[in-house]
Amino acid sequence: MKSPQLHLCAILFGVAAAAISPARAAPFMIVGNDEKPGTDAQGKPIVNPTGNDSVLIVDVADPEAPKIVANLPLENSIAGPPTNVAISPLGTIALVADSMTVAEENGVRKMVPTDKLFVIDMKASPPKLAQTVTLGRQPSGLSFSPKGDMALVCNRADGTIRVLKIDGTQVTVTGTVTVAAGVSHVVFTPDGKRALALKSPDNKLAVLEVDGEKVTYNKLDLPTYAFPYNVAVTPDSKLAITADNGNGGSSDGNMDAISVVDLEGPNPHVIAHITVEDAPEGLAISPDGKLAVVANVNGSNMKQAWFHHPNGTVTVLRIEGKTVTPIKTIEVGAFPEAIVFTPDGKYIYVGNFSDQDFSILKVDGTEVTNTGKRFKVPGHPASSRMGPG
Repeated sequence: MKSPQLHLCAILFGVAAAAISPARAAPFMIVGNDEKPGTDAQGKPIVNPTGNDSVLIVDVADPEAPKIVANLPLENSIAGPPTNVAISPLGTIALVADSMTVAEENGVRKMVPTDKLFVIDMKASPPKLAQTVTLGRQPSGLSFSPKGDMALVCNRADGTIRVLKIDGTQVTVTGTVTVAAGVSHVVFTPDGKRALALKSPDNKLAVLEVDGEKVTYNKLDLPTYAFPYNVAVTPDSKLAITADNGNGGSSDGNMDAISVVDLEGPNPHVIAHITVEDAPEGLAISPDGKLAVVANVNGSNMKQAWFHHPNGTVTVLRIEGKTVTPIKTIEVGAFPEAIVFTPDGKYIYVGNFSDQDFSILKVDGTEVTNTGKRFKVPGHPASSRMGPG
């Protein structure tokens, strides 16, 4: 038995250690809500005034009961794609690409490209806007480098990618890579050696080389199925998957596809096109690289169309080496956009734009089930990304 003096010392040492040890932050998810698109009483599309969008920071420490810890009044757009937001690998900052805003001409509101990138300080309590950066027209899909010291942002209307240097909460533009009009999303490979950018209107995946802070496009393009809109890479950097939307970014009642790209070796190439359901939007690969999930809109945002479905779906795909196989389809909410895994890979969140909530799916190995639980958000979730664990 310890003496009272030793016991007291142990307690004091434990308190001191706790005081100097950094608190482990809960995993956070960032969500962008877009309130500008709307419909009238007859179901026809309308444009609402700007000023009601928001960006949420969500604590997912309890994965079946997420909590909103910050609600920032920042503009955000569904014309993103759903990857126009991201949290750095270090968890210190988040980026929000503001793609589209509202302008009024002759009394008529219309959507026009903007050129702003918002930088959020994730270390502040609660997280807050730290900086606004001016980029090219229609900043869209973006990603951080594996180390978190760089980021790439597509300027969709300009056909360029901005290279950003990250130093704490300070973000600086250091370069521009010209790709093609309509470039929608870009990701680094986890090994940091390449970046992959989607030329959506051209049905191509552009391969970029990364050497330190230098990013180069050597005109290597790979063929996808029609209108690739999202891309993700396995943790070992050997395989990429693109979600190919089909009809120029909209449901049309036809089945669409994902494309599978072999990145290993000096000659990346497409090895499969796999059928999924109509209009795949969000795409994610599990942290262990064994699963991919794709959110399919399935006409759930088009109530007057012959191909309308009340809900969208998620296609679950197994990844075994370089073989990708669809294994399950799960019904979720209406107009699913973003889809993300939690850092431990045990849960999946699907942002249902029309329903203003997230479906919560549970993962057990390669078995994915819908918990039936929904996480309500104060707006229409157009985009989402998960932060580090």
